[in-house]
Amino acid sequence: MNIKLLLAGISITAIISLAAFKPATKTLYDFKAKTIDGKDFDFSTLKGKKVLIVNTASKCGFTPQYADLEKLYMEYGGEKFTIIGFPANNFGHQEPGTNDTIKAFCTKNYGVTFQMMEKVSVKGDDIDPLYKWLTAKSENGVQDAPVMWNFQKFMIDENGNWVGVVMSQDKPECDKIVNWIKGAK
Repeated sequence: MNIKLLLAGISITAIISLAAFKPATKTLYDFKAKTIDGKDFDFSTLKGKKVLIVNTASKCGFTPQYADLEKLYMEYGGEKFTIIGFPANNFGHQEPGTNDTIKAFCTKNYGVTFQMMEKVSVKGDDIDPLYKWLTAKSENGVQDAPVMWNFQKFMIDENGNWVGVVMSQDKPECDKIVNWIKGAK
């Protein structure tokens, strides 16, 4: 056998072998978390739904977005779309409360009915694993999108794939989010 053919065969085999061992990109469905009530939540239960994930805070200039999120949830939430809120105290200590006080605040002041999760860290050394996936291209396979402030919104498609990010200053009912929910191009 010709040595060049042998080496070419080995190279092709090595490339195929390396590709086979490349880990698959994670999806939302690979994660679990705790609800604000301390119950286990498996994100794989959201298969088939578009999901808007938002880091929230009770003492922020963007806190009134809770009302906008609830309105969006009331209009589009159900079998095809949902919202998940993650309280976080990473920016200006604007979410100092416990899960119980956060839940009471959201219910009393904004009538929040979409799923709220337990308080997490959305950046830094103690970043929650889901937020590591949301913010790092090496994890989500699409884009680096570090959380810059409270009420940053991440869009996840019906297959659990990361599809986009909307910054804090953009309201939940902005065209980018509504068109995405409706499936408009």
